[in-house]
Amino acid sequence: MILLRHAQSHFNLHFGKTRQDPGIEDPELTEEGFRQARAAAERLATVGFSRILSSPYTRTLQTASILSEALKLPIEIEPLVREQAYFSCDIGSSRSKLAARFSGLDFSDLEEIWWSPGPESAADLQHRCISFVAKTRTSPDTDKTLVVSHWAFIQGLTGEGLQNCHHLTFDPSRH
Repeated sequence: MILLRHAQSHFNLHFGKTRQDPGIEDPELTEEGFRQARAAAERLATVGFSRILSSPYTRTLQTASILSEALKLPIEIEPLVREQAYFSCDIGSSRSKLAARFSGLDFSDLEEIWWSPGPESAADLQHRCISFVAKTRTSPDTDKTLVVSHWAFIQGLTGEGLQNCHHLTFDPSRH
């Protein structure tokens, strides 16, 4: 399994400069973010993925959409890999808004309000990480799965923090 952090969002751009929450809910990718996603698609083109899982935030869906087009694979929505709720960017868009915006994706298993209503504790994040490992551990195509996720989720799962659009290999059968 490859875990890929989403490409640069407008939140990342502003927070990186100021270290202050700019108040941007469910931010989109920047132009640099779109460039990063296209570069990631080129880097990962020969891996031989069989599926793409994505967090339901706009920034991950935009990143995953570029990869989906390049890799000719559909995107499966996986709310377990969402970001740890802490900043304004961790307030998502409703299922109905996402379904209207990303009309080619299936959001039918997603709750209308799917993100955490308030800050998530480290224990909350670890519970999601454990649930994700349990869900994917026995999947026959885990080694050919690309997961588009977020800094805190990937860090909670692996202990590694990733820059935007960087990736690492993760084996859920070892956890």
